[in-house]
Amino acid sequence: MQARQLGVGAAVLALAGGICAVLLMWRPAIAPAEPPRHFDPVQVKQGARVAEAGDCAVCHTRPGGQYLAGGLALVTPFGTLYSTNITPDAETGIGQWSLPAFERAMREGVSRDGHFLYPAFPYVHYRRLTQGDIQDVYAYLMSGPAVHSPAVPNQMKFPMNIRPLVSFWNLLFLHTQPLTPVAQQSASWNRGRYLVEGPGHCAGCHSPLDPLGAEKTAEHLAGGRVDGWDAPSLLGLANRAPAWSSEQLVSYLRAEVVAGHGTAAGPMRPVSLGLAKLPAGDAEAIAEYLLSLTSAASPSPAPAVTRPIGAAEQASGALLFEGACAGCHGPAAPMREIDGRPALGQTSALQAMSARNFLKTVLEGVPATPGQPGPAMPPFVASLDNEQIAALAAFLREQAKPGQPWTDLSSTLHELRQEAQ
Repeated sequence: MQARQLGVGAAVLALAGGICAVLLMWRPAIAPAEPPRHFDPVQVKQGARVAEAGDCAVCHTRPGGQYLAGGLALVTPFGTLYSTNITPDAETGIGQWSLPAFERAMREGVSRDGHFLYPAFPYVHYRRLTQGDIQDVYAYLMSGPAVHSPAVPNQMKFPMNIRPLVSFWNLLFLHTQPLTPVAQQSASWNRGRYLVEGPGHCAGCHSPLDPLGAEKTAEHLAGGRVDGWDAPSLLGLANRAPAWSSEQLVSYLRAEVVAGHGTAAGPMRPVSLGLAKLPAGDAEAIAEYLLSLTSAASPSPAPAVTRPIGAAEQASGALLFEGACAGCHGPAAPMREIDGRPALGQTSALQAMSARNFLKTVLEGVPATPGQPGPAMPPFVASLDNEQIAALAAFLREQAKPGQPWTDLSSTLHELRQEAQ
């Protein structure tokens, strides 16, 4: 009798567990709707500002593709995702989404039809947006031209190709709440905090991730890696070497060339170009907030002086610099004045402990953006081999940090070439 009761109890628990799992992994569809097609122009303008601050076009516009029509490949440790069409096309975009459906996607990561969105879409951060900002960006997106652009199938690895499993990820990590203004801080500081922690979702790149792809909250904004680039720590910017001033950080955030730091490259380039379209006060607010953040860890000690590079390596690197770089970056280069090209020894990439970002810049260049200001740089991935790039990097590193050579040149170059294949 007792064994039978235990068996019944276990069956009830199993059934209850199964029901809970089904409820956790299921979300109802929200009925298709015919959204309004006419919105207050002031609301649309504000929505455009929110969309720019949220980097919507950065992910939802593929190179050469139509604006916000999706199709950009997002490579993750769990497979490759393709961004979706967020134009008001009724068949392939969000043209049948009501405001409640849009808000649910932004705050909970659930599509109109009830399927879970992958957290590469930063709903963990977007749920901090104010109700007004969500309404405004909805008005902006629905006011734009509809583009017929079917979704590209994702290529996710097992088990993350099973979308309902995202519900368990949400159970673990979807706990962010709207930000409450800090009374002791200025309105500008609070605005900067909102932009960084909310629409800007800076922690998505500038925080390390755990094995499940969630940001490590204990290392918030302490640096991460995205698309093979090191996203530096945003802590202690005012006190590191070289330190950032407010004016420098504002200029950098707005895609300008900054003495002592260079200009934004890699995944940060389109972000900075987007910030340049916003009122300068937004970049100033972000800078105020970031410069107030301190690092809990003690500053890393300077590496011990080891050795200068050898004469042959020095000569090879100097020759490569004269042939490939001096025309824009040499002391007498006209482009230093015409287009603001930086002295390479003063860039953050050459000052960094790792060679990764400098090597990525040499390999990939800084692409020109049609109609946008800022310098451009050609890629050298095909014109220079690993040995040449290593010699160039060693030479320039010696100019920037004498006696502190990079020790990861060969391994990092090999890794970056493999990633590019």
